[in-house]
Amino acid sequence: MNPNSIKGTLLVSVVLCVACSLLVSSAAVLLRPMQEANKKLDQQRNVLLAAGVDVDSMSSDEIVAMFNDETKVERVLIDLSTGEAVDVEAAGIDLATYDPKKAAKNPELSERVHAGGGPTHGISRREKYAFVYQIKNENGEIDKYVLPIYGKGLWSTLYGFIALQGDVRSVGGVTFYEHKETPGLGGEVDNPAWKAKWSNKQAFDEQGNVDFHVIKGTVDLNSAQAAHQVDGLSGATITSRGVSNMVQYWVGPDGFGKFLEKQRAQ
Repeated sequence: MNPNSIKGTLLVSVVLCVACSLLVSSAAVLLRPMQEANKKLDQQRNVLLAAGVDVDSMSSDEIVAMFNDETKVERVLIDLSTGEAVDVEAAGIDLATYDPKKAAKNPELSERVHAGGGPTHGISRREKYAFVYQIKNENGEIDKYVLPIYGKGLWSTLYGFIALQGDVRSVGGVTFYEHKETPGLGGEVDNPAWKAKWSNKQAFDEQGNVDFHVIKGTVDLNSAQAAHQVDGLSGATITSRGVSNMVQYWVGPDGFGKFLEKQRAQ
């Protein structure tokens, strides 16, 4: 067949398209386990970052080993409506494959988010069950509780983790691992200098009510509310408000509030 004819050109095009499609599909299938492993490792790394662990000095194997050792990191699936650990067998959940992000889109595993008179995190649905990471010290005692948080910023949904100290009141740290906010403005949620300002801030008042705000401007250190406030991001008022709302939501009664209340009581 003459390759320069119309039939020849079409045949070559079809063969090339099929061959390329097979190569791309094969690569996607073969690389998927590696991609999932890297995604899981990145989340584990961010959990430890929020908890103040020096992950830069740790290898990937050391991070994975830490999460495989319940005397160091214990991952617990919590029923957000009760604050209790989920009976996974009764709920028909496989902990190895359960993905809260996917569950939030599943009507059977999620609930609608209602304002209820308070700030929401800008999401219409949230999962019924979510993981809590309990970071333990050398004596096996819980040093920090790391909670997954997410909510709307200006341009995107921000996903991150916030750590609470063992007293279940003070902030131990925060990190955001996925967002599409404007670099240099809302994207400054990644700035280590800004995240360092969260350490030891108080997320609750003395009665256990949520009292935490990312304010517009700079915190007045002489203010009575200074312990409950973090500087806003310059030029990113909407992102700052979104971060403030999502933290208030997730540590509040509609998020992990019932779980946190039980831990304070203990």
